[in-house]
Amino acid sequence: MEANFNVSMNEYLPLRDVVFNTLRQAILRGELKPGERLMEIQLANKLGVSRTPVREAIRKLELEGLVLMIPRKGAEVADISEKSLKDVLEVREALEELAARLACDKITKEGINRLKEAAQDFRSALKSNDITQMAEADVRFHDVICNATENQKLGQLLNNLREQMYRYRIEYLKDQHVYEKLLSEHEEIIRHIEKGEKDEAARVVSRHIENQAQAVADVIRTKKN
Repeated sequence: MEANFNVSMNEYLPLRDVVFNTLRQAILRGELKPGERLMEIQLANKLGVSRTPVREAIRKLELEGLVLMIPRKGAEVADISEKSLKDVLEVREALEELAARLACDKITKEGINRLKEAAQDFRSALKSNDITQMAEADVRFHDVICNATENQKLGQLLNNLREQMYRYRIEYLKDQHVYEKLLSEHEEIIRHIEKGEKDEAARVVSRHIENQAQAVADVIRTKKN
């Protein structure tokens, strides 16, 4: 187990939650790979904790579908399946379209400026060769749109989905051929939101997510063959 991650202590959270969040992020970011075994003793030693919070974290990760318990083998990171991708992206597409429509009505001039800055930050991140940095910059771009809606419930739902999307977003961004398309779609989204064009903004957001879904599905199929 050579994954490069460490536990970040938080005095406001129980240790079991800190360990859970650490392992969850490691899986979502691809630092713990699909099919990789999760050995309690090794993880406990790596994180500098006892086996108990690690065991509890693994159980919670199993409930989230990020970990599988294999008879006579133990816990391992769940594979990225086309079905789970489809389930997550169907919901995300509907929510992101709603966010774009609401943002058309509510976004301020300052919000548009933040959106343009986020798009530029993403453009810069694409030159870094740091996949995690790229993914986080992409998340920030969509967060600006979500925040512009002033709808806390929508924000909570999208935040939860974006955590689950991390694995797929990382796979998508490994392909440099999609970068120009991503940048173009971001610019289109900004233009339509700035003009208050709800249908057009929703259409581009939908295409943006569907392109991602297709690209990741292709990666999943390729890995199976």
